[in-house]
Amino acid sequence: MNTSSDPHPALWLRILQFPLTRLVVLGFVILYMMGMSNGFMQQLKGHPLKSIAVVVGMAAAALAVYVGWARFIERRSADELSLSGAGQEWGTGMLVGAGLYTSCALILIALGMYRIEGLNPWTFVIPAVALALSSGIFEELLFRGVLFRSVEEISGSWISLVVSSAVFGFVHLLNPAGTITGAIYISIEAGLLLAAAYMLTRRLWLSIGFHMSWNYVQSAIFSGIVSGGVTDPGLIRSNIKGPDVLTGGSFGLESSIIAFTLCTATGIVLLIIAVRRGKIAPLPRKRRSK
Repeated sequence: MNTSSDPHPALWLRILQFPLTRLVVLGFVILYMMGMSNGFMQQLKGHPLKSIAVVVGMAAAALAVYVGWARFIERRSADELSLSGAGQEWGTGMLVGAGLYTSCALILIALGMYRIEGLNPWTFVIPAVALALSSGIFEELLFRGVLFRSVEEISGSWISLVVSSAVFGFVHLLNPAGTITGAIYISIEAGLLLAAAYMLTRRLWLSIGFHMSWNYVQSAIFSGIVSGGVTDPGLIRSNIKGPDVLTGGSFGLESSIIAFTLCTATGIVLLIIAVRRGKIAPLPRKRRSK
């Protein structure tokens, strides 16, 4: 981490630079802005283009707040949001997310549990753009950019992986159809995958791309339930019937053993690569002993 060049910063600045302070203060600000963004999406539910425009503006403001905190409080450059190579990492994440969800859907089709009954007008793919932007940017800033980084500075990468994944999964209990099973599955399959993407690159673009693409393809293309929350129809008119362990039931495919297996396996692969490349931060006391 790049710290301030001033060897004796003011007391108030040292307090704000402490990881727990960042977690509470910056985390609250990002969470509040995410709540505002979600509120606007609800108010503009019948006006998808306006909803997208508002979310883009709110997301841009959240990115500015995050970068501003890094620059003026932490006295460092926000390398995790550097634009150099961002397009490639974001695009890779988009492809991985789309590929993983499509693979899950194809398995259900092969098992005869996902039946395509027709197509809706192409305009049905537009409303999910706002959801994808909001969840991908706000949640990655909050859970990987703020929570993971803050815990990692105190306890190292492994504890941060467990903590950030658990918190990320169990906040989904707040969704209308949230379930314990769904929360546990998301903690492992998505929490591991998204944290591993951050650890591997030490940037947020790969995880943002994955998060956006998974949610978008799930809702806009396959008309799936998103994490026990959004149930709006997408491009494909589908009929999904089968045991909850395979379909995910009312929570959506994220609560299925299919998504759990594919996403967790992908996360493990990314994590292994991160370990081999030396991207894992040790416990603070081990850092000081080196």
